[in-house]
Amino acid sequence: MILNWRAVCGDCRACRRGRPQYCFTTHNAKQKMTLLDGTELSPALGIGAFAEKTLVAAGQCTKVDRTASAAAAGLLGCGVMAGIGAAINTGNVGRGDTVAVIGCGGVGDAAIAGSRLAGAARIIAVDIDDRKLEKARSLGATHTVNSKTNDPVEAIRELTAGFGADVVIEAVGHPETYKQAFYARDLAGTVVLVGVPTPEMKLELPLLDVFGRGGSLKSSWYGDCLPSRDFPMLIDLYLQGRLDLDAFVTETIALEDVEKAFGRMRGGDVLRSVVVL
Repeated sequence: MILNWRAVCGDCRACRRGRPQYCFTTHNAKQKMTLLDGTELSPALGIGAFAEKTLVAAGQCTKVDRTASAAAAGLLGCGVMAGIGAAINTGNVGRGDTVAVIGCGGVGDAAIAGSRLAGAARIIAVDIDDRKLEKARSLGATHTVNSKTNDPVEAIRELTAGFGADVVIEAVGHPETYKQAFYARDLAGTVVLVGVPTPEMKLELPLLDVFGRGGSLKSSWYGDCLPSRDFPMLIDLYLQGRLDLDAFVTETIALEDVEKAFGRMRGGDVLRSVVVL
């Protein structure tokens, strides 16, 4: 089983239109979890984390092939699905496309892997850390750009005969990197925002540029996935050797090692630390 935070309701306006991946009323467990003293808990995204047990709605559990590694499969529950879906579902990356991914953490690298699955001809990884760029290459990036030492917009244009990428996926969630994504795409290209910004962030773009460049500016929620459809499919690809989910697991840790793992994550030393109970 893989837990998800999009248990579709089947009855909202999105579901009734045949678009359950955009469900606006996703289910969570009706019964509240509590501490022994009766204090109610509010599990993140209706699932929770860093706990030996949790209570979820039935629709938040997706059956997959039990022969898959639990550590690898569990990553589909959030970050890896968000990145792969940003490329395949939201960005509609197709065969022969050029894709640029800005931000090569777990979500960005998953977007690279998803673009590779979709048949992109050129995948440009952008980050400020050479270690992350090296990892991005191993997951399917054909070119890398260190934006600490190079202008990423100019670099992407140089790699695309001056045109820009067909799809640019912004996996940072920062106004500056979003602007880079906006100007690094080809005319009528697509920008996908999958990085999560903070509440105080503001974006300013000349409205004439928004109009004049055409194309699509999209946000990707959970990779616009439908867990009942996408999780089993991706696990099948993993078991066939076509999607290397194991590459996203830098280390497995015990529950009591979580704080140390956060420190390694902030230092850029790991892609994903997976808690194994």
